[in-house]
Amino acid sequence: MTDTIRDCIPPDRHPRSPRLDLPAGSIDTHVHVFEPGYAWSPERGYNPPDSTLDDLTHLHTTLGIDRVVFTQPSVYGADNSAILDAMKKLNAATPNRARAVVALGLDVTDTELTELDRIGVRGVRLNTDNKGGMPLEMDDIPELADRIGELGWHLEFLFPGSHIIDLMPVFTALTVPMSIGHFAYQPATAGVAAPGFQALLELMRAGNTWMKISGANRVSATDLPPYDDVAPLAHALIDAAPDRIMWGTDWPHPNKYEVNPNDGDLVDAFGGWVTDESMRHRILVDTPATFYGF
Repeated sequence: MTDTIRDCIPPDRHPRSPRLDLPAGSIDTHVHVFEPGYAWSPERGYNPPDSTLDDLTHLHTTLGIDRVVFTQPSVYGADNSAILDAMKKLNAATPNRARAVVALGLDVTDTELTELDRIGVRGVRLNTDNKGGMPLEMDDIPELADRIGELGWHLEFLFPGSHIIDLMPVFTALTVPMSIGHFAYQPATAGVAAPGFQALLELMRAGNTWMKISGANRVSATDLPPYDDVAPLAHALIDAAPDRIMWGTDWPHPNKYEVNPNDGDLVDAFGGWVTDESMRHRILVDTPATFYGF
């Protein structure tokens, strides 16, 4: 029997202006685009809604976000054309406005890596949580790390939260920096004391991991704000590694099927977690600007 590939729901098409005024130079470190005309991978796990660069530009204007990091979605496999074209278009209009994290196999050439670096790519995403997101084997990671390390790139991981303890040997052996999105999918209901979250804190304290406190709707008990149960996770991560925390909208919130939050509410949820203005600036501007080489 063939598995049906489901259509996921679109983002809220009417983003509202947040109550929180974001600092100048704020960076959204986790977005995707799904433009018509780009072929989906037959190995994908979901069908995304059209979510265009124009939609994203409108969103960021509404939220007060100046810069962005495109993250390769699993539905395109290792064909990064959609996010690379979006990045290049933004950078052509405003230099250094956008960066990207791509998906690659070991068949990528050194010449291709050099060119990707030149146009603004800063890392490789390894996504074991979604079909099509992992175009190489776990055993290939050391070789990939060796090759991208010369460029100063990082590896970005997305994985089922329950896998974190089994993956710890992979993470601790890395020779390049790593980032993790969406609170490493550690369920907020399990709390800070849960073994998985404690393993995550161990990684953060070790000094080689950057965390995106994004995707609160993916780890909270509720799909919609206020995400009060996520606040203790955010506080613990910031306490563990205040110089290695970043934030992103996760727009357009793919692979969701019931309801998506308004992105203005996500900004205000962040503002509720982080009330100190200097820390907000560090998370939204300073840390990601350095990490992604803006």
